[in-house]
Amino acid sequence: MVSNVRLPARERRLQLLNVARVVFAETGFHETAMNDIADAAGVTKPVLYQHYASKRELYRAVLEEVGERLQALVFEQAVAAGSPREKVEAGLRSYLDFVQEDFAGFSLIFSGASREDDEWAEIAGRTERSIADGIASLIAVDGMSEAHRLALAHGVVGLAEGMVRYWKTSQSDLEADDLLNDLITLAWAGLRGLEAP
Repeated sequence: MVSNVRLPARERRLQLLNVARVVFAETGFHETAMNDIADAAGVTKPVLYQHYASKRELYRAVLEEVGERLQALVFEQAVAAGSPREKVEAGLRSYLDFVQEDFAGFSLIFSGASREDDEWAEIAGRTERSIADGIASLIAVDGMSEAHRLALAHGVVGLAEGMVRYWKTSQSDLEADDLLNDLITLAWAGLRGLEAP
């Protein structure tokens, strides 16, 4: 059903991104038609094409928006926290909150399908690198090299992504708070024992 409500261009683009994110996550890039997204958004296909020239452009915009939002949330929460342990807790909590609130977005940016295309893989990789860069900047060990901090930060990102993906895609009855506590314990136990090589 097509809506007759006219939205300002910025609001319409955001609405289309939000709808497209869910539709792409449900049916995949190749199986989704622009008609599907227009119908789900309650707009005509010409309105959709006014904002996004192609399905590929729309998918790229979805990935970029999800990646930027995830990066900003995790880093802002970690930086705002007090002690090093509180930074670890805040960053991981915001990561898990993001996944629970927007599993469609998380699935798209970290799915195998997005890794099969060079352009989309670069967006996903940029998101991971940006989060890892932020984490690395918070690892304060006297004498530790930047390369060492970055490797450790990527380990934390991989730990969080792997555990959360398993939790969300399996039939695990583990509660979110328990998962978060396990993530924090694993990450903090490793980070607090660090010394410069």
